[in-house]
Amino acid sequence: MYETGGGETHEPAKRAAGMITRAVLDVPRVGAEGRVGWTRRLATLAIGFVVLGWSAASHAAPASDDLRRIAAMEVGLKPAGAAAGARRLSDRMAELKVPGVSLAYFKDGRLHWTRTYGVADVAHPTPISPETRFQAASLTKPLAATVALRLVEAGALQLDEDVEPRLVSWKMPASELTRDEKVTLRRLLSHTAGLSVSGFPGYAQSAVLPNPVQVLSGAPPAITPPVVPLTTPGTKWSYSGGGYQVAELLMDDVTGTPFARLADRHVLGPAGMKLSSLEQPLPARLASKAATGHNFNGAPLAGRWHVYPELASAGLWTTPSDYARFMIGLQNAYAGRGPALVNRASARAMMTPVLNGYGLGWNLVPRGKTASFEHRGGNAGFQSYAAGLLDGSRQGFVIMTNGDRGMILVNEIADALAAAYDWPARR
Repeated sequence: MYETGGGETHEPAKRAAGMITRAVLDVPRVGAEGRVGWTRRLATLAIGFVVLGWSAASHAAPASDDLRRIAAMEVGLKPAGAAAGARRLSDRMAELKVPGVSLAYFKDGRLHWTRTYGVADVAHPTPISPETRFQAASLTKPLAATVALRLVEAGALQLDEDVEPRLVSWKMPASELTRDEKVTLRRLLSHTAGLSVSGFPGYAQSAVLPNPVQVLSGAPPAITPPVVPLTTPGTKWSYSGGGYQVAELLMDDVTGTPFARLADRHVLGPAGMKLSSLEQPLPARLASKAATGHNFNGAPLAGRWHVYPELASAGLWTTPSDYARFMIGLQNAYAGRGPALVNRASARAMMTPVLNGYGLGWNLVPRGKTASFEHRGGNAGFQSYAAGLLDGSRQGFVIMTNGDRGMILVNEIADALAAAYDWPARR
């Protein structure tokens, strides 16, 4: 099994890694998209799954009860619209051409286990380990919201003040829509500020990257339109990555500190997220530790991944276990326990729906007598999902994949994990 405790790979993991390498290399690279051989390749990878990829916070094996539940998840995937009967995770990875999956499960304020499947890059097959970094995509937004709330706690910002007077580097276009109702930080973080640009496609590795002002202005070299008011603030929920970019620039302007550094200081460092970074582009020293994104046909993206200068919306590189540590810090705050990332009032504000079931950075989903806080993420070649319960169990899980069809798989894994751990049904 793959363990992280002593920095060594045990013999079963070595054999599994060999199986994975041979499975990938034995299939000819045919066609521009590498379509031939995917099913046979990942079927062979499945042989290695039974001995690859677990570790816990103590670097010990999962408890026997966890192993039983993990096994149930691995054979209990239920594709939407499929005939009755469960499917194996390895089979679904092959069918969807998703090369790698990394999972983390936490409970009672600690990481219980991580588990990994497949490879980081089909062209250069290295088994995914718990330390393999993935692009978190929109899972960055809850982290950005947490940075903002830390600044609110410090008195640098207020949730319900008009942000326009605080913006220095850029001003929102004048609009009748914002004459009476104003764009506030609470509205930015809850997607109710009425601003445009839902998401960002990323840039090629060789591209000249825009700065935050160029992103918001839609000015070259930005490839996305300007962020402008579309509806009256506070009246409608509309997902807006553009709104999070306004929040990023607001934080930069009021503190005089770049957002990446603020995130390090207020979240990554305090949460112990040592394998996480908001460096875009990813520096060379970390590239070998990162998963490659893969397209819908399972072929590696050109340059391995896209670059996202829109940090607050999509810029985080992380691992499921690191992201779990972040979520644990919020669960602790919500429960009034330590160690916490924000105070209890901030955590309660985050987990209170504003409109459309969305709080500050999180989607809030009723589950029986409790609720879960959730978010999905999708960058080119990467798909992810995180969910945590707001009850006394403080359970949660994080799923990350390195394939464009990963969200289908993520949904199936999430349902299987929730069933395996007896989570209350959504309502």
